[in-house]
Amino acid sequence: MTAHTDQIIADFVERLGLVTQADGLPRIAGRIMGLMIMHGGPFSFADLAERLLVSRASISTNTRLLENLGVIERTSVPGERQDYFRMRSNPYALLMRGYVERMRRAREMVEGTQSDLPSDLEDAHERLMELNEFYETLIESFESVIDSWDTKSKTSSAERPREPVEQTV
Repeated sequence: MTAHTDQIIADFVERLGLVTQADGLPRIAGRIMGLMIMHGGPFSFADLAERLLVSRASISTNTRLLENLGVIERTSVPGERQDYFRMRSNPYALLMRGYVERMRRAREMVEGTQSDLPSDLEDAHERLMELNEFYETLIESFESVIDSWDTKSKTSSAERPREPVEQTV
């Protein structure tokens, strides 16, 4: 790779860190994600810490978060004892499904509160009902986006020629 390409990748990794931080996730998680998007992996803890200039503890915390969100997966490399990480297939739909599940739990909490709340608190009931409807609309919208993405990604991957991907580790 050229120095110019390396700079484009480094800028993307840093900017994705800022984007994810603005969305409420740690900046390091976004930077890991950016590196994985660009290179795919597999990367060890040490590889990630060295490339991103952060501690192994920070890498551990943030890889666990990204695993739980369905963006990356833990893997092994033959002959190596340490864990490695790589991008999962279709991580974006998995990420969205996680958001939907959290919205469902939030909606259930709202419904539970509404059923437990005394009926004489009409204004609170009305606001809870509005919040419940808001969650329901979000859930339906996200599910529609996921379905659309699943259809599009299956079509796109079927049309894409399969080429070997060069790994830079």
